[in-house]
Amino acid sequence: MSAVEQDQRLYPSCHDKTTVSKDLSDIRELAKQPLQDLKLASHAVLEKAQENGRLKCSKCGGSRMFFCYTCCSLVGVSMQEIPLIKLPVKMDIIKHPNETDGKSTAIHAKILAPNDVTIYTYPCIPEYEKDKVVLVFPSQGAVSVQDMMQCLRDRSNNRSRYSLNEPPVKRLKSEEVQGATHVAKKPESGTLDEEKSLESRLYPLEKVVFIDSTWNQTNKISTDERLQGLLQVELKMRKTCFWRRQKGKPDTYLATIEAIYYFLKDFHQHYLTQDYNGEYDNLLFFYSYLHSVVNKAKTSAGKS
Repeated sequence: MSAVEQDQRLYPSCHDKTTVSKDLSDIRELAKQPLQDLKLASHAVLEKAQENGRLKCSKCGGSRMFFCYTCCSLVGVSMQEIPLIKLPVKMDIIKHPNETDGKSTAIHAKILAPNDVTIYTYPCIPEYEKDKVVLVFPSQGAVSVQDMMQCLRDRSNNRSRYSLNEPPVKRLKSEEVQGATHVAKKPESGTLDEEKSLESRLYPLEKVVFIDSTWNQTNKISTDERLQGLLQVELKMRKTCFWRRQKGKPDTYLATIEAIYYFLKDFHQHYLTQDYNGEYDNLLFFYSYLHSVVNKAKTSAGKS
C-alpha cells in the first residue's frame, strides 16, 4: 500500500472536509487589490538604495540591488533599516534547483524573517513528522487553512491507533541536513505563559513547507516520497499580483512570498484568536516595492 493510500485509509475525513462558504462581504474583501492597505515600514531606504544603483555583494561579488539572492544577504541596505518579522510557526522552503534565483521571491521571506525561515535546494529535503507538518500546495485532496488544524489532530489520533506497536521514527537533527541555506537560529522566547498558550493553540503543528519553483516544475518536488503523506493546504481564494505571470496558469497560483503571507494572515485569524492587524504585512516589504517599480516602468513604456 502506498503512503498516500495508507494516509487516506487512516484519516479519510480530512479529505472530505469542505470549508464553510464565505459570505459576499468576505469574497469582496479578498478580491480587493492585494497590495492595498498594507501596514508597511517606509520604503525610503529602498528608494535611496535604488538611486545609488547596483552594488557588489561583499560575499560573492555579484552585482545586486537591495539583497543578494545567492548569499541571502543585504546589499546597500543594513539590517537596522529593514523590518524583521517574528513568525508564529517555522517555515521550510524547498527550492527547485532550476529555479532562477533572481526571479524567486523566497529570499524575501528568509531576509525578513531570518529566525523562522529555512531554504533547502532540492533534492535536499528534511525528514518530516507527518502529523506535525503541512505542505502548502494546491491538490485534489488539499484542505483550507481553516480546516487544517483539526485535520492534523484527526491524523495524529487515527495514526496512533494503527502504530502502537511500531518503533518510533528517528528524527533527523537539523545539523545533519546538508544543503540548507542559512539554517535558522533559535528565536528569542517570550514569557513561559505566553509560550505555553501559543503551543496549546498551535499543537500539533510544528512546521509549514512551501515549494519554490515554476508551476511546471512543482510536480517533481511535490511527488517526492519525503513529502508524501503530508497534509496539503490550499489557499483557494487568493489571487496573485506577481508581475512574472506564468502563461496558461490561473491567477490563484501565487508567488512564494504571496503564499507565505496569505497563509500566515489566515492562520493568524483562525488560530491566534486575534483580529489581524498587519502583523505579517512587512513580509511584502520588498515585494510591494518591486511591484510598484514594475508598474511604474510599464506605465512609462505605455504597456499598462
